[in-house]
Amino acid sequence: MTHTPDTPVRSSRASGWRTIRKVAPYLWPSETPWVKRRVVLAMTMLVLSKLIAVYTPVLYKGAVDALAAEGVPMLALGAVGLTVAYGMARLMSVGFQQLRDALFAPVAQRALRRLALETFAHIHRLSLRYHISRKTGGLSRIIERGVKGVEFLLRFMLFSVGPLILELSLVAIILTVLFDARYLLIVAVTIGLYVWFTFTVTEWRVQLRREMNQSDTDANQKAIDSLLNYETVKYFGAEEREAARYDVSMRDYEQAALKTAYSLSFLNFGQSLLITAGLIGVMVLAALGVQNGTLTVGDFVMVNAYMIQITIPLNFLGTVYREIRQSLVDMGEMFDLLEQPQEVCDKPGAADLKITGGRIELDDVRFAYDPNRQILKGVSLEVPAGQTVAIVGATGSGKSTIGRLLFRFYDVTGGALKIDGQDLRDVTQTSLHNAIGVVPQDTVLFNDTIRYNIAYGRDGATQDEIEEAARAAQIHDFIVTLPEGYETKVGERGLKLSGGEKQRVGIARTLLKNPPILLLDEATSALDTQTEQEIQDALARAGQGRTVITIAHRLSTISEADRIVVLDKGEIVEQGTHDDLLARHGRYATLWRRQQSDTDAA
Repeated sequence: MTHTPDTPVRSSRASGWRTIRKVAPYLWPSETPWVKRRVVLAMTMLVLSKLIAVYTPVLYKGAVDALAAEGVPMLALGAVGLTVAYGMARLMSVGFQQLRDALFAPVAQRALRRLALETFAHIHRLSLRYHISRKTGGLSRIIERGVKGVEFLLRFMLFSVGPLILELSLVAIILTVLFDARYLLIVAVTIGLYVWFTFTVTEWRVQLRREMNQSDTDANQKAIDSLLNYETVKYFGAEEREAARYDVSMRDYEQAALKTAYSLSFLNFGQSLLITAGLIGVMVLAALGVQNGTLTVGDFVMVNAYMIQITIPLNFLGTVYREIRQSLVDMGEMFDLLEQPQEVCDKPGAADLKITGGRIELDDVRFAYDPNRQILKGVSLEVPAGQTVAIVGATGSGKSTIGRLLFRFYDVTGGALKIDGQDLRDVTQTSLHNAIGVVPQDTVLFNDTIRYNIAYGRDGATQDEIEEAARAAQIHDFIVTLPEGYETKVGERGLKLSGGEKQRVGIARTLLKNPPILLLDEATSALDTQTEQEIQDALARAGQGRTVITIAHRLSTISEADRIVVLDKGEIVEQGTHDDLLARHGRYATLWRRQQSDTDAA
C-alpha cells in the first residue's frame, strides 16, 4: 500500500471520529430516559442563550442611536431604558448558560464514571500475558489522560463548538439582512481562513503532542519502576544510574514540549493576524457607511460589537480545537485499550464449575507462551479428590505453568485440563477462581491494613473469622504485638513486613477463602526452617478434605505428599511417593541428595 503524505492525517481523523462515535452512546443512553431529558433541556438553554446573545448588540445600537439622536427609536424606549434592556439581555444570556451547565453536569459525570469503570473492569479481564508485557505506570497514565479527555470533550465539544457554529450562523444572517453581502463576504473569508489555518497547524501539532505524550509516559514508567524497586536500587548503589535514566526520558520530553510551545506561538500569532485583518475590513466598511450617511453611529457600534462577539469565541476555538484533538488522541489510546481482546474468555452460555470432590485431570496438556518455545509437551496427570500432589523439577521445567493453567490465566494450546470431569474452558472463570485458593511464591499485599489484606480472601468476613485464619497461618500472635494490631498499614506491596510475615498474611488470606482446591506455589519459600515447619503443619491441616497441588523447589516440604511428580523440560519423567522415588535412584533421588548435601554443608 502506498502512503501519501496526508495518510497519517486521514488516519488520525478517522480515529477521532471513531472516538466520538464511541462516546456518543454515553450521552444518549437508551436505557436511561432522565439523561435524555437533561440533554434536551441543556440544548434548549444553549439555543436560548445564543439567541439572546446575538440580539444584545441590537439593543446596544439602539441605546447609542438614542443618545446621538439618530435613527428610529427602538421599542419606544429611551436611552436609559435601552441600556437597562441591554444589561438584562447580557444577564439572561449568562443565566441560561449557567442553567445549561447545571442541567448537563450530572450527564457528563455519569458518562465519565461509566467509561472509567468500564475501562478499569476491562483491564482486569485482560490476560496475564498482557499485564506481564505492559508497563503499569504507562497503563495508568493512559487511563488518566483518557478519562480527562472524555471530560474535556463532553464539556467543550458540546458547549463550545456547537454553540459557536450557531452563533456564527446567526451573526452572518443579521449582517446580511441589516447591512449588505460585503460584510458577510469579509466575515466568511476571515472565518474560512481562520478555521483552515487552525486545523492545518493543529494537525501538525497533534503529532508533536503524541511524541510529548510518549516521552511523558516513558518518564513516568521509569519513575514508578524505580520507586517500586527502591531496595534493589539501594542494594546496587544505582541512585545516580536511575536518575540518569530518568533524565534521558525527561530530556526527550523537554525537547518535544519545546517544539509544542514554539508551534503554539506560531498558531496564536497566525490566528490573531487573520482575526485582526477581518475586523479591520468590516470596521472600515462601517466607517465609510457612517461618513456617507448610510449608517448611523449605532450601526458602527453594532458592527464592532458583532465582530468582537465573533472574535472572542473564534480565539477560543483555537484552544478548544487543539484540546479536542489532544483529547481525541488521549481517548483514542484508552479506546485502543478497551478494544484489546481478552485472551481468555468465557464461552457463550458457560456453566458454573460444580465441585463434587475436586479431582483434577491433565489430559495430554500442551502449552507454549511462544509458538517457537514449547513449555508443556503432552503432560497427563490425575490428582484424585482430597489428595495432595507435589510437582517438582528444575527451573523452567513447567511447574508454575501448570498452576497458571489450572487458574486459567492461560488456556491450554493442546489437550485438556479438567476439574471433576469439566473442561476448564467450558466453565465460567468466576466460578473457577472461587474454587481455587492460591498461595504464590511472592505474596503481594495492598497498601492497606493487615486486616484488609487478610479479609480480601472473602468479602464480608467477620473479625473473628479473620483472626481464626491468622491463627491458622501462625501470624495472629505477631499481629497483636503491633501497636495498631490488625489496623497496621503494611506499606506499598507490603514492604513494612518481612518476607515471612507477608507470606503468612497471604496464607491467612487463602485460608479465609476456604476453597475446595489449594494451589501452593513455593508457599513457604520465604520462611525460616522453624516457621516453615509450623506453616507446613497449618497447610497440612488446611488441606484435609481438599485437593492440594504443591509446586515446590525445596523437596523437604513435600516429602509427605500422597504423590510427587517430577517434571523435566515440560514432560513427566517420574512420579510416585517420596520413598518410592528415592528407591528408584532416579532424577528425584539425585535432587534430594543434592539438597540434603547443601543443607548439611550450611
